[in-house]
Amino acid sequence: MTVILLRHGVSTSNTARTLAGRSTGVGLTERGDEQARAVAERLAGLPIERIVHSPLLRCRLTVAPLAEKFGLEPVFDDRLIEVDYGEWTGRPIAELLAEPLWKVVQRHASGAVFPGGEGLAQVQSRAVAAIRDHDRALAGQHGRDALWVACTHGDVIKAVLADALGIHLDGFQRIMVEPASISVIRYTPTAPYVWRMNDTGADLSALAATGGQPAGAASAAPRTATSGPVPGGELGGAGSADNGNAERRDSL
Repeated sequence: MTVILLRHGVSTSNTARTLAGRSTGVGLTERGDEQARAVAERLAGLPIERIVHSPLLRCRLTVAPLAEKFGLEPVFDDRLIEVDYGEWTGRPIAELLAEPLWKVVQRHASGAVFPGGEGLAQVQSRAVAAIRDHDRALAGQHGRDALWVACTHGDVIKAVLADALGIHLDGFQRIMVEPASISVIRYTPTAPYVWRMNDTGADLSALAATGGQPAGAASAAPRTATSGPVPGGELGGAGSADNGNAERRDSL
């Protein structure tokens, strides 16, 4: 089975530079809405058979155009919800930089437990279990390779990717996950294989092979700025619905 890990589009909390966590009512900005529609167009030619998402509003809004395009009913999984940042929830990122725990999150994530919240090791455990459970269910249902989407949050995606890459959770902040980016993992009977990470602009047609159907191509758009790793995932910058990684690669 092959899962496309989709981070939600730019949210109102991203632009406010606060740590949304599980705050209610955090939606998408105008740019985030554009990104959600652009993702639906990018994936339109792929044989997607299931859409799973975090129960939070920003993820529901991100998958809505995709679900409409495929005629699928999205399902939520509480195990894909954002990290419970406890007392950090809603606070400005700039303010959190002064917290002693900040360095622990960056350098020793496996030991980081947010005050009044959960630990990042717990996050990885629940998120990986959710992805693998859905993967097994699809395998049992279809008896063949299937392609599906899981829309969740930055730190959650990083934790799942770290597991798939076989790296310690302490290294998960080395992985970048921008708003509306996709990362792709193919799970096999012997090992997971990471096909894409933090991808926002490249042609995805190769993924159609997992379902044996033709796929469409996707286009790139102008480059935008990115930030360093922060709890919750990268904040993204101003720009178009596409973060512009294709142009960035072309310039290297």
